[in-house]
Amino acid sequence: MPKKSDIQDLVQQFVDSLSSLIEQDTVSRARAAVLNAFGGHASAGALRGAGPAKAAVVGRLGRKRRKGPIQLCPVPGCSNRAAPVFGMVCSKHKDLPKAEIKKFREARRAQKQKVKKAA
Repeated sequence: MPKKSDIQDLVQQFVDSLSSLIEQDTVSRARAAVLNAFGGHASAGALRGAGPAKAAVVGRLGRKRRKGPIQLCPVPGCSNRAAPVFGMVCSKHKDLPKAEIKKFREARRAQKQKVKKAA
């Protein structure tokens, strides 16, 4: 049968390790809050050794990606979306020669320039 002092030693070791983990977690959360308040980004390298809260902190600090504007097919009169898989034209016009598509794009750019100069 274990002695009372052995059990107390085990309990004390457990309490010490638990206190250490809680302190590390608190420090990492405080560091992340300060970085977030000043607009900084806490990288995964800066949070190394932060324990289980590391993934949660890095996820909170990351900014949401903003998608770019929708691009339309450059063929005149077409209002379908362009797709990278088709070379930035719609599926309907994917078989057009590249030289012809290039002419359409140049014509569109020239028209935009005219509109900018007029304004």
